[in-house]
Amino acid sequence: MASHNPKNILITGAAGFIASHVANRLVRNYPQYKIVVLDKLDYCSNLKNLQPSQSSPNFKFVKGDIASADLVNYLLITESIDTIMHFAAQTHVDNSFGNSFEFTKNNIYGTHVLLEACKVTGQIKRFIHVSTDEVYGETDEDAIVGNHEASQLLPTNPYSATKAGAEMLVMAYGRSYGLPVITTRGNNVYGPNQFPEKLIPKFILLAMRGKPLPIHGDGSNVRSYLYCEDVAEAFEVILHKGEVGHVYNIGTKKERRVIDVAKDVCKIFSIDSDSVIKFVENRPFNDQRYFLDDQKLKNLGWSERTTWEEGLKKTMEWYTSNPDWWGDVSGALLPHPRMLMMPGIEKQFDGPADVQGMLSDLMNKSSKTENGLKSTKMEKPSLKFLIYGRTGWIGGLLGKICEKQGIAYEYGKGRLEERSSLVSDIQNVKPTHVFNAAGVTGRPNVDWCESHKPETIRTNVVGTLTLADVCREKGLLVMNYATGCIFEYDAKHPEGSGIGFKEEDTPNFAGSFYSKTKAMVEELLKEYENVCTLRVRMPISSDLSNPRNFITKISRYNKVVNIPNSMTILDELLPISVEMAKRNLTGIWNFTNPGVVSHNEILEMYKKYIDPSFKYSNFTLEEQAKVIVAARSNNEMDASKLKKEFPELLGIKESLIKYVFEPNKKV
Repeated sequence: MASHNPKNILITGAAGFIASHVANRLVRNYPQYKIVVLDKLDYCSNLKNLQPSQSSPNFKFVKGDIASADLVNYLLITESIDTIMHFAAQTHVDNSFGNSFEFTKNNIYGTHVLLEACKVTGQIKRFIHVSTDEVYGETDEDAIVGNHEASQLLPTNPYSATKAGAEMLVMAYGRSYGLPVITTRGNNVYGPNQFPEKLIPKFILLAMRGKPLPIHGDGSNVRSYLYCEDVAEAFEVILHKGEVGHVYNIGTKKERRVIDVAKDVCKIFSIDSDSVIKFVENRPFNDQRYFLDDQKLKNLGWSERTTWEEGLKKTMEWYTSNPDWWGDVSGALLPHPRMLMMPGIEKQFDGPADVQGMLSDLMNKSSKTENGLKSTKMEKPSLKFLIYGRTGWIGGLLGKICEKQGIAYEYGKGRLEERSSLVSDIQNVKPTHVFNAAGVTGRPNVDWCESHKPETIRTNVVGTLTLADVCREKGLLVMNYATGCIFEYDAKHPEGSGIGFKEEDTPNFAGSFYSKTKAMVEELLKEYENVCTLRVRMPISSDLSNPRNFITKISRYNKVVNIPNSMTILDELLPISVEMAKRNLTGIWNFTNPGVVSHNEILEMYKKYIDPSFKYSNFTLEEQAKVIVAARSNNEMDASKLKKEFPELLGIKESLIKYVFEPNKKV
């Protein structure tokens, strides 16, 4: 593949968000290139975005409009331009509903002027046209494969229609006049310097000001977000390695619902999302999902580098450090801004009645709309859980919790390892969250797994990963009940020391095949940002007749080992897991009560509260090993992360008394 080595590059719209990051990157990385930037400095452009480049000898700024044919021709000739990267455009969908003619003028006519100038001068070796994923139109909610570069263009709003029209002109000039064109279509981009009409900076600035976060419709719309520096790198790769006549998707398969974006912003500001998220009237047409196949660009060597958490944190830090970068942006923070973008009429707004109420709040004016009617509030979308593990202990308890809390739920009918059946479940149930309480723990204990390894792998590894992957594609959070039986006391975590294993510690116990599969799948699940892994240990409930209850088990043993362990009181922690789903928490959590309790301490409580005549005896680990097939894990888990999120969480002994022994106390 021949690489392109430009000398003089013209970047249009370079004082805008994405283009400024690209321009600054090229100026910094390629001092041998001359970078000429052209921008008319519209409302969403800012010369400050180009500050890193302004003192560089290979940088030149020109204020002007791409719609001026004389200016464009003059620049191409006098600056000996051999490469154009065309970013200049009106891009905000909401604005396009207010003044779509301005979008036609900028996006179609402006592009046409550039193309004609390239044809006339005959000196351009690359014309990179920057388009959008929105030209593909809405992606089916159940689509597993994203739109590829040859997919049909089906735009649904004035903005995307003008971008699709510009693409047709670019393609025609490539075919009719042999212009060396390349087109890019990208997912949503976020990061520092972005004008706050866009979702993420809008939410951040509103959160900084203590204002409500408006969400169109019910917030279920799914979008994919790329950090600006990753996108700048993508354009750097396309500039040098892209093939003439080709289209390249710049995307990520990591999708997020709009409501989850709002909650993540609330989380980094330590704000209660339930109190600040406000649901407002939807757009005239709001595509549910855009999903791209990005393999073609990856084949050129590009890949996404910045995680969502890292990128959002960097973005938040930039806006908190530069709160006045854009000046007065009150109008842009409206749920439905209408910027007419005409000389002398730069910021005018209109919108539905409920939006006017929010405008009043933002502008510290009256709490009524223009016609005197109070704004209306839309109801929050209701929860619906899809639960796997109907016949299991935890799965059954989850259903009861949902009934008690009035949460709609259904049990999954599909087998975890059968992808198509999981897709069918999600399509039929349409859940907001998925709970995985299915898995092989052994019948009657983990020794069973030693002689049934394929069955254990099929459910614990293949099934869990398949569910996580399907839910990722559907933009759904998975609450995955895992195990803490992947650690054992060691020199750094000695028994009785109070030093517990943390979430980030590497598993060190492989004494049972069951534990091996759980450690394996936990490691792989780290690659899925839509999974919340809950490490359960030696689960206990108030139902002492249940043979799966740890207390019931050891009270029926002839002998027990007396070792302190972390344990999970389900009566207290399962409702917490439901609350974690509501908060859309992800990552790994030690899902145990703080502290440890030994077998003997539990059985002494059993004698005190349940059966004073109960007797038990101990044996050593060596003696235990003679009557079991697989070794058993013994450890202390550090539950401080969970305790910080839920300060009311009781220690293990207090929880045992409150939730288990007091309710079962024999009078």
